[in-house]
Amino acid sequence: MSELGIISLLVFVSALLGVQAAYWLISRARRTHASVNRRLASSARLADPSETLNALRRERGLLAFHIPGLGHLHALMAQSGMKLDPNVLLPVLFCGAALLYFVSGLFIGYGATAVLAAMASTLALTYLFFRAARQRRIARFAEQLPDAIDVLVRGVRAGYPLPVALGLVAREMPDPIGIEFGLTAEEIAFGQSTKTAIENMYRRVGQEDLQFVVVAINVQVQTGGNLAEILSRLARLVRQRSKLHLKVRALSAEGRIAAKFLSLMPFLLFGVVSVVSPAYFAEVRGHPLIGPALIYAALSLLVGNLMMYRMVNFKI
Repeated sequence: MSELGIISLLVFVSALLGVQAAYWLISRARRTHASVNRRLASSARLADPSETLNALRRERGLLAFHIPGLGHLHALMAQSGMKLDPNVLLPVLFCGAALLYFVSGLFIGYGATAVLAAMASTLALTYLFFRAARQRRIARFAEQLPDAIDVLVRGVRAGYPLPVALGLVAREMPDPIGIEFGLTAEEIAFGQSTKTAIENMYRRVGQEDLQFVVVAINVQVQTGGNLAEILSRLARLVRQRSKLHLKVRALSAEGRIAAKFLSLMPFLLFGVVSVVSPAYFAEVRGHPLIGPALIYAALSLLVGNLMMYRMVNFKI
């Protein structure tokens, strides 16, 4: 490739990254200032509250994707908070597997090995995608939780029953915490016990600090007590834990960036060498040892990533 082509490619990539950054900032601002969540929009569209509850549960995969023996996968998909439509998800997985088969065939040849590699890569990338979506949603939920507890405390102190206070949080807070508290309030309204509805919310979210709220509410429902005072102290505790978590992430930021850089470096070098000198890897591409070498490299990269992940992620 000529120097002009390389410069044009770099300019195109820079412009693409700039547009992506602008879109990310705009979308984040919209999410921050949004006051109406999906639950309220669905309630306005559907007249029957039970239809709203079932529609929200169905789009989260809480009704349609339950497969016996795959409880962890089902929980992961539900906690990602994504709208799951089998008519869209399955074709996307098939197209992704076909694309990965084409890419892997360029390196290891087209055949049964490429099919297995494409299927394994598709499953692994799908799992990582849902896991990343779940982590982003849990981080957003953790950011909103102290404010939601404060709203709940004000509702209880004003004399509202607990289900009404939960509905108040659902109306005042944006997603993802608004929709979760709304589902909990509607489950209680349709006859579910408070203990079961609160525990269902924890299973839908999977955020650790939410378990404190679940325990506090369940103890208060069973034994009585000043729920407003308990939740007020709990809000302070959650904020302190959040500050500590942010400090730990700041201290480990250098290690996380180094881990990402070391993980991407082999692929970046391969791409740059392929663009600058396309014939560089032509002599070894058909060698019989290229398949085992790539498998060994992938396993080494996986082990290295796991070790670096353990080094920069701490349990608080």
